[in-house]
This record gives sequence, C-alpha cells and structure tokens, in this order.
Amino acid sequence: MQPGREQNDKKPPLPMLALAAIGVVFGDIATSPLYALQQGFDEQGVMPTHDNVLGLLSLCLYALLLVVTGKYVVFVMRADNHGEGGMMALGALARGALRGRGWLTWLIIMLGLLGVALFFGDSVITPAISVLSAVEGLQLAEPGMKPWVLPIAVVIIIGLFMLQKRGSSLLGRLFGPMMALWLLAAAALGAAGIVRNPHVLAAANPAYAVLYMMHNGFRGFESLGAVVLVLTGAEALYADIGHFGTAPIRLAWFSLTLPALLLNYFGQGALLLQQPKASHASFYLLVPHALLYPMIALATCATVIASQAVVSGTFSMVRQGIQLGYLPRARVHHTSREMEGQIYVPAINAMLLVAVLAAVLLFRSSRHLGGAYGIAVSGTMLLTTVLLMVVARCNWRWNWAALIAFSLVFMLIDGAFFAANLLKVVNGGWFPLLIAVGAMLIMTTWRRGHQLMLQRLHSEGERISDLIAHIREAPPMRARGTAVFLTINDEWVPQALLKNLKHNQVLHERNVLLHVDDSGDASRVGEDARSEIHDLGEGFYSVTLRYGFSETMNVAEGLKALDFEPGLDPDLLTYFLGRDEPVASGKQRMSRWRKALFIYMARNAMPAISYYGMSARQLIEIGTKIDL
Repeated sequence: MQPGREQNDKKPPLPMLALAAIGVVFGDIATSPLYALQQGFDEQGVMPTHDNVLGLLSLCLYALLLVVTGKYVVFVMRADNHGEGGMMALGALARGALRGRGWLTWLIIMLGLLGVALFFGDSVITPAISVLSAVEGLQLAEPGMKPWVLPIAVVIIIGLFMLQKRGSSLLGRLFGPMMALWLLAAAALGAAGIVRNPHVLAAANPAYAVLYMMHNGFRGFESLGAVVLVLTGAEALYADIGHFGTAPIRLAWFSLTLPALLLNYFGQGALLLQQPKASHASFYLLVPHALLYPMIALATCATVIASQAVVSGTFSMVRQGIQLGYLPRARVHHTSREMEGQIYVPAINAMLLVAVLAAVLLFRSSRHLGGAYGIAVSGTMLLTTVLLMVVARCNWRWNWAALIAFSLVFMLIDGAFFAANLLKVVNGGWFPLLIAVGAMLIMTTWRRGHQLMLQRLHSEGERISDLIAHIREAPPMRARGTAVFLTINDEWVPQALLKNLKHNQVLHERNVLLHVDDSGDASRVGEDARSEIHDLGEGFYSVTLRYGFSETMNVAEGLKALDFEPGLDPDLLTYFLGRDEPVASGKQRMSRWRKALFIYMARNAMPAISYYGMSARQLIEIGTKIDL
C-alpha cells in the first residue's frame, strides 16, 4: 500500500470535500468575472447597447450551461481513468480504445499531446491575467496608483512561485473558505445589480443570443473569443476528479459556483444597461466605493489561489508526462503527507515563473492579455470533445445516432469558439501557441529520441535467454552478494551487465534484472499487480515493479516487499546502472536540431538512481555511448 493511502480511504464528509473542491477546482473559472465580460466590449468589440448587452450575456449564460454543465459535468467527468481525469487520462483512454489501429492510434496520441501542450500555454496566461485583473482595481480606487499596478503584480507573482516549494498545504485549509467567500461576495454584488435593474433577466431568452449574432455579423463572431473566457477553468473540473471524486465537484458546481457566476455576470449586465461606459471595468464598478479596497484584496487572494491551482495542475501534468515517457526525468518533491498528488517540480516552477513574468511585462494589462487568452482554452476544449467521442463510441458503446447528435452540438460550439480565438493570433494569441508548439516539440523529440536509443541498444544487445545458455556452458567466476540491474526491456540483457561481465569477467551469485513499468495507462496499480518475479535459473531473477502515472516510484520499498530469496537484505543490494549517453551521428534518423535538443535533455535529466528511489551508496554506474 502506498504511503498515505490509509488516510485517503477515510474520506471527509461530502460537504467538506465540496468546500475543498471550491478552493482547488474552481479557482480559475470563479475569477473569470474579473475580466471576461469587459473583453466583449473593448475597442475592437461591439458597442454596449441594450440589445448587445443582453445578447452577449445570453451567450455567456448558455456557454456555461451547455459547455461546462452539459459537456464537462454530465459527460466528460464520466470518462475517468481508474479514478483520474485530465487530458493525459482522457488521451490514455482513447489510445487504449484504439490500440493497434496503426495511424489512427498515432493520431489519437498526437491529439492527446497537443491538448497537453495547449494546457501548458494556458497555465502561463492564467496567473498573468488573473493577478493583473485583480490588481488593476487599484487604479479605479486611486487613479494615481496606475503606475504601481504592474510592479505590484510582478511582486505577487514572484511571491506565488517562491511559495510553491512549501506546497498547497501551506494555505490549503484557507483555499476553500476563501474561494467560497469570494463567490458569495461576487454573488451578492450581482444580486444587488439585478435588483436595481431586473430587466437584465430577459437575457435568459436565447433569442437575444441569436439576434446578437445576426445583427453584429463578423464582429459578433469575433466576440465569441471573449465569451470563451467565462469557461476558463472548465478543464479543472475533469482534471481534479482524482483528488476529490465526481460527487463533491458536482455538488460544489451546482450549489455555489454556477449560481454565483450567473448572478455576477447578470449583475454586470444590469450595470451596463444603465451605464454603457462602465464596460472597461464592469466588475469593479459594480462594487460600492466603500468596499472597493476590501474587494480588491479579496480578488487578489482569489486570483493567487486560482493561479496556485493551475500551477499545481501543471506539476501533475508534467509528472504524468514523465511517467508515460514523453518528458525527461525531473526532480519531484511531495509537499503533503496527507493528500496524494500535491507535488512540486523545481525545474518546471522556474520555467513557469519566467514565462508568466514575460507575459506580464510583454502585455502589461489584462485587456491586452485578453487577446492572448482563450486560444489555448478553446483548443483544449475542442480536443477534449474529439477524444471523448472516441471513448463514447469504443468504451461506452454509444450508438451512432447519439454519437452524431453529441458531436454536432459540441463540435459546432467548440469549433466556433476556437475559430473565433484564432482571430486573436496577431493580437497576442501567438504567445500561448508559441508555448504549446515548444511543449509539443519537446515531448515528441524526447519520445522519438528515446525510441531510437532503445533500437540501438537492442541491435547491439543480447537476449537474456541466450546469455543464460552461454553461462551454463561456460560458467564465469561468481562474486558474493546480489546485483540489481535496471533494464528498460525485460527480454534483453542490460548494457551494464554485459559491460561488467566483459571487462571484469565476473558475475554475482544472484542477479536481479529489474524492470520498472511506469508506461501503463492506469493512474494507480493495485498491490496485487504491483510486482512480478520469475526465477530464470543460474542465479538470475526477472523482477517487474509496476506503477501508475500518478504514483510515486520507490524501487527500494518495492524490493523490500518481495520475498524472492529467504534471508536477502534489500539494504545490501548493489545497483548497477547503465549511464547511456546519446551522441549525434551522421545518420538521418532524426533532424540535427532535434538530436541536439534530445541530447541536451538527456544530459540534464534527473539521474535514474534518484528518480526511482534507490540509494546512491549502493550504486555502480557503467557508461555507454549510443549513436543516434
């Protein structure tokens, strides 16, 4: 049993889990009212006339109901992979459903990776626009504070990333109540606005959305790029089901988050019907002046929490990518003994900090960042729909009529949102796309380079069965003790064993060929399937330890749980590892720049001894150069 699983088996009551989910899951979507609606009425948008306000508000209403509630809460959250959600989990389900289908399987893999890459782009923009939009309230309270908005936002962002190594547990108990307070405050402000102008409730009539699109033509289509901002964070509902389960997330959504969001958006709409010029800051102009500073402070806390959740989600996504073989090994710290999945990845934290600061300093305001935001969100939503169609057909056995109806509705909605956001590319949308392209190149390059290394190792290697047969015919000298050789493929002799035997002309009494299997589609592996051992004869044992993509690997603990030799002390094992160093050759298996990128990543990857939880005091490394 994994450490901490005993605590996880005793779940808190459903209301407590729902409160915790409000803080962790809904931070992004709950802070969207700060900037979403005003983006529809900027200089390039439509005029905030009576019909346009009701029309845009109606679009926001039905986007929340259809996309978040209909697609994610009702359908997507059903597609859990052994209790885990997120783009990696959905991609694994779709890939498993189409396994062995050739190019179709490859296409699904690429779509899943593209969704992950877009998520990385979104994880850079979210902290930047959230913190900036909160701090910008200061210039409304005191116009002289305008020059200080950017420095204050930078300081808050630096502080946010510096605190990451302490983990979410530092503020974890405050996350839920703080976000609940934020949502209640936003709901109260919205309700007060609606009471002053109840005519805004007419936006519940979908005819206003249709008329809005008809009357505004291409400008109306462009403004869909602003409507999608009310949906930012919808992926978190699905990604975090492994932490909370579906019931708490659904309860938190229907009981507080959705009603609060709708009340606030309609309240902002009521304000715009009376004061069209308030469109540049409709959220903060809804706040009474006496409460402006407290609301700015609360908004800042809420956006920090939202950013924290996005950054933590990025760490989890990176770890899944490492364990599925799409990213190089990196140091992962676990920041909580009680809550599974709370991790900190120093290298990713540093890269995210640089990227977020670059976004803040480059765009300098939430209005300008609005042009960069949305394209990654809408792209991820579109890819989620495509992958869900595969799961619905192959896993859930939907008939073609239901599948076509679902596809027509949501492919049309998601496709329209994505197409509208593509128009933002020249106005900032290139920034998250650039990050996504970089992430995609890194993942595909690492995967391809790793495959080439395996091919080279196998072409120059020897099968385990052949080696054992040779040892029977010509037994070498034996040294006392047990040697553990880490191997990628349990059918082939590890290079470290071959080199040791060739140069030292000696074998240990017992030789464990250890294969750590972390490439499966499951998020966790049950204890009954954790390990597998085979006696190969002549003192050789084949041992396989299996881990899911959301588990922490600890080979030393895994070996202690085995009983393959009475009296064997795992603390006295000697680990032999092959330090495979790739070098570029003249053969064009991969372009030169991609070879250089792979070699750089391989040289800077975390050592296997640390990544797999083995003791460095028991390690002997044997180096091998491999031509790519």
